Amino acid sequence: MAGQRGAFIAFEGLDGSGKSTHIRLLANKLKERGYDSLITAEPTTTSIGQLITDSIQDTQSKVPLVTEALLFAADRFNHLKYVIEPAVRAGNVVLCDRYVHSSIAYQGAQQLSIKWIKAINRFASKADLSIYLDITPEVGLERIQGRKKTVFEVLPLQKKIREIYLWLVDQGELVLIDANRSIREVQNDIFNMALDVVKRRD
Repeated sequence: MAGQRGAFIAFEGLDGSGKSTHIRLLANKLKERGYDSLITAEPTTTSIGQLITDSIQDTQSKVPLVTEALLFAADRFNHLKYVIEPAVRAGNVVLCDRYVHSSIAYQGAQQLSIKWIKAINRFASKADLSIYLDITPEVGLERIQGRKKTVFEVLPLQKKIREIYLWLVDQGELVLIDANRSIREVQNDIFNMALDVVKRRD
């Protein structure tokens, strides 16, 4: 709604958890209620984001883990400064497919220090709502069969990633939604949480 501050909602989850689908559905529902939304994602489509994408799609070109984490942080800094924050100030509801907790979960699962990951991302302002769509790694990998996979999409690593996500839920940093249910049930929960956040910004 024009003239009002928007909101920032981040979506987290394993590969195949349905983030893209639910972000699109939520944007449509918010539009019906008169709220403008902006859908965005990390890594971004900028030159830094493309470096990351190229790296994680090919084991032969994958950069060292520390470099990877720093690239994600640099991409996030620009994303926040030039896309997310201006859109929120303009009154949009920003729906972001992955944010800082993805770095913690994915790089943390590869044995990088979570404390260090948080330190290099300390600039990252907290989202108004951070949703974690929970599925088992087995279900997630089954859902993405036939799609071009990243280096992260192997069962042992996905299990470790989920463990960190669940730990972040326990820490109160993420709100868990059971994504093993029907799309309609999951979307109803997401919409109710999101609408509550957006209304508080009115």
